[in-house]
Amino acid sequence: MTMFDFAARRSQLDELMDAAGIDLMFLPPSADLEYLTGMQRRVPTFGNVGYAHHWVAGALFAPGLDPVFVLPRMITEFDLPEGTSGEVITVNEMDAAESIMRSVLGRFGTIRTLAVGNRSWAQSVIEVSALCAPSSVVSAEPIMNPMRRRKSTQELELMTQACALVDKVMAAIEKKVVPGITELELAAEISYQMKVNGSKTDSFDTAVWSMGPLDDRDATVRVSTQPLRAGMGVSFDFGSVVHGYCSDFGRTVHVGDPGEEYIRVHELVMAAQQAGIDIVRPGVTAAEVHAATREVIVQGGYGDWFRHRTGHCIGLDVHELPYISEEDHTPLEEGMTFTIEPSVFWPGRVGVRVEDIVVCSADGVQKLNMHPTTMMVGG
Repeated sequence: MTMFDFAARRSQLDELMDAAGIDLMFLPPSADLEYLTGMQRRVPTFGNVGYAHHWVAGALFAPGLDPVFVLPRMITEFDLPEGTSGEVITVNEMDAAESIMRSVLGRFGTIRTLAVGNRSWAQSVIEVSALCAPSSVVSAEPIMNPMRRRKSTQELELMTQACALVDKVMAAIEKKVVPGITELELAAEISYQMKVNGSKTDSFDTAVWSMGPLDDRDATVRVSTQPLRAGMGVSFDFGSVVHGYCSDFGRTVHVGDPGEEYIRVHELVMAAQQAGIDIVRPGVTAAEVHAATREVIVQGGYGDWFRHRTGHCIGLDVHELPYISEEDHTPLEEGMTFTIEPSVFWPGRVGVRVEDIVVCSADGVQKLNMHPTTMMVGG
């Protein structure tokens, strides 16, 4: 396991909690908790996973004190392969969970302001609030996100590894983009190749979809059993996880010789990404980066078909704040990592996308993905 200085992170948390007037913070198993303690998260599932007394699951933080974990037995039994820092209190199936949590909360004295992690179950917030009766309950996000958004050298090393992993997978997969293979087969191969190359899991649902003049398929269907056909652009969207840190990557490969419109749109999308990259520096806002990428596509005549934001910050979660989007005026800071992923998705006409992770540095930007953005042609 890659070890971080969790004590230093918690010392920073203490300072921020004191400054914000927060007496106690409850964080469930989440990226926030992993960031502060190293407690690894389970790989997410489509359906809910829960155990008896699951509402207690999490850790309590108070300035100047070590974290106290309260966890259902099934979590302490099976979900702590590397252990964790701080006291662990186990709640067994037949225990009185409410009494145990009341006793733990009593250690912290009067709690005026309680902060809860955004990933907390509603029942956790209801039960913990009822037991400690704070004057106010606030979100932990305004404290946790600013701590996590600026990546350390060690974090950037792991994110670089995650980006190199998807670059390697894309280089192998693009050779398989031929008529007759299905989108589902390519998506399954991507997920397999990421795992055998060291990814803990897919950082989100792997997507492979074809668009072009041969049908009116849209990007809203992220993968299907449809076989690839010559004349289509096949878009890819996938990411890996290395020691908890995510990558998020995208390219489009054309099946057979591309037509004039595909060539024009591909050049436009790549120019839009470069415009976004060129404007990145500390102090520029997220919205300004989005405006720079969008303007290129608007001026090229395809503005109506650039239908999503330019990107999002990324780290222990694949989507983190701030978002590289028109509504987000957060100034960029040195060490922020985020995607720049413009696209044109026009059903029945053309589909092209590109996505890479960049780092805001003191003198501009550093790109973590090395896979070429030049046109790729399969089949």
